[in-house]
Formats: sequence, structure tokens, C-alpha cells
Amino acid sequence: MGLKGREHRSGNHEQESDTIQRFFRRPFFLSLTIGIPFCLFKLLFGVSAVRIGSCSHPLLTLFGWCVVAWAGIDLLMNAGRAVLDLSGKSSPFDYCTIAQIGRIFHMPMVFLAVDTLLSFSIICAMLWSGWIATLSLSESYLWYAATTLNLISLSLVSLYTEIRRV
Repeated sequence: MGLKGREHRSGNHEQESDTIQRFFRRPFFLSLTIGIPFCLFKLLFGVSAVRIGSCSHPLLTLFGWCVVAWAGIDLLMNAGRAVLDLSGKSSPFDYCTIAQIGRIFHMPMVFLAVDTLLSFSIICAMLWSGWIATLSLSESYLWYAATTLNLISLSLVSLYTEIRRV
């Protein structure tokens, strides 16, 4: 095969890689694999707080309802971003309420990172507190689905990134 044939194949490979890389950065992919799972973690945490607090801890119940509302708004924002991306439109809003607040300070990515930290902290709190054991069967399946989407997508993106380096 001549030099021209190798350049053509290499060019197609790079073009294909760029297409995959662009897909991983699309709001649809990010919402589906990161944003929506994080919303489900928040929602289930809030529901658990309401359930556990309802017996004798009204402040925990109130906190839980606030987390449920936060998760619901973030879920709508992520779903909106995904739908707008699929329809080829840009979004006038961010992935979550915290990042939206970050737009005011011209630092949405910093605030998005804070939201990510809070989401991971919620996951840890659910595990370490034992609240995860209070989830119903259907809630557990939501937790499993969110975990699967989040971890598998992270692994795929990491694997793809490493393969591109080689």
C-alpha cells in the first residue's frame, strides 16, 4: 500500500475518533450518563431522608423534601438539555441548578464540579449511613441503573481515551 493509502486510512481513523469524542461531549450523552444518574442519587437520598425523618425528625423530613425538589429541578434541566441536543438546539440553561447559579459568577464549570462533589458525597452518605438498605425494590433498581450508567460510561470514555493515546 502506498503512502497515499495509509494517509487516507489514517485520516478516516482520526475522523472516526473525532466523531466518537464529540459524541462523548454531547449534552445528550453527558445528561444520560452523568446528569440523570446524579439526579436519581439525589432523589433517592431525599426520599430516604423523608422516610427516615418522618417518624420523629421534622428537620430531616424538611431537608429531604428540599433535596427531592433540588433533584427534580436538576432532572428536568438534564432532560431538557438532552432533548434540545437531540433536536439540534443549544440550551439556554445549564445541567443543574448549582451550575446555573455558577453562570451568574461566570464560573458554571466550577459550580458544576461542586455539584459533582455533592453528588458523590450523597452516594457515600447513602452507603455509609446504611440508608441504602431502606430503599424499596423499585428504588434499588433505580439506584442500580444510575450506578451502571454512570460507571460504565466513565469506563468507556476512559478506555477510549487510553486507546487514542496509543
